[in-house]
Amino acid sequence: MDSDDFIGSVAKRAKTSVGQAADITRATLTTLAERIDGGEARDLAAQLPEDLRGYAFAATETAEKFSRDVFVARVSGRAAVDVPLAEAGVRAVFETLREGVTPGQYSDAVAQLPSKLWDLVNPSAPYVERSSG
Repeated sequence: MDSDDFIGSVAKRAKTSVGQAADITRATLTTLAERIDGGEARDLAAQLPEDLRGYAFAATETAEKFSRDVFVARVSGRAAVDVPLAEAGVRAVFETLREGVTPGQYSDAVAQLPSKLWDLVNPSAPYVERSSG
């Protein structure tokens, strides 16, 4: 997946413009890198499209501990969008990440996030609903 596909997926899922989706994607990756350990951030960045990798690098090796509300507020401020769009955007970025990186890498990254963020990141493996009949 290249960066255009990644951002296009975020735009479609968040129901926003490609420009806003790009801002939200960069803001979410930057905030995620602050919230997970530096090594994990580098591992995640290695699987991202090249021009998005820099946003997923942590400034320090130690994860900064902050809540779901702070995570969303940082994305909202960095992307200059309101909180509801930031939440939708964070969810869209994580859904796109889930498709764009290996399952193990995705699991390793989201495992470091607080459970209160899990409604946005959906840490459980996807399943295929089977029809009966």
